[in-house]
Amino acid sequence: MGPVPTGVFLTKGAGRHREKLNSFELALRSAQIAEFNLVRVQSIFPPNCKLITPQEGLRYVKPGQVVFAVMSDNATNEPHRLCVATVGIAIPADARNYGYLSEHHSFGETEQKAGDYAEDLAAMMLATILGVDFDPNGSYDERKDIWRVSDKIVSTRNVAQSAIGDRDGLWTSVVAAAVFVNLPDSK
Repeated sequence: MGPVPTGVFLTKGAGRHREKLNSFELALRSAQIAEFNLVRVQSIFPPNCKLITPQEGLRYVKPGQVVFAVMSDNATNEPHRLCVATVGIAIPADARNYGYLSEHHSFGETEQKAGDYAEDLAAMMLATILGVDFDPNGSYDERKDIWRVSDKIVSTRNVAQSAIGDRDGLWTSVVAAAVFVNLPDSK
């Protein structure tokens, strides 16, 4: 059992190649996380974890290191097909509590729509453990207003990457990730 991560950064990328695997690799390179041994995890935002920039987070990891990430990816080789991958985060007001992350990937959705959906999923999961009343059939905006006034969910956000399938049928891959790191001197 390793230490609980103290930092997380959001990143995204896209890639194109005639081979699907190479397309995914290029998306990881675009997101600046290809040189790590990525282990997919879900879906807890650790207590007392700090959201940091990718530039800061990348200072604390080394090529070849095992790195944990909540990651969403998607790919298409259909010309002009829109694909998207997103990760949403819901962070509680009390940093001693854990939050939630959610992954979502789809076709035909914009980054905005898919990102809002992923945020919504994470916030709904957090709301259920915090006892925040909400109507799952209400609109996204109505639920977001409830979370704002509840004073238990401090923020939601997302990272989303979309791309349109290559016109000549090359594989087009997208990736979005929340990458965990351990910050120095975190207590």
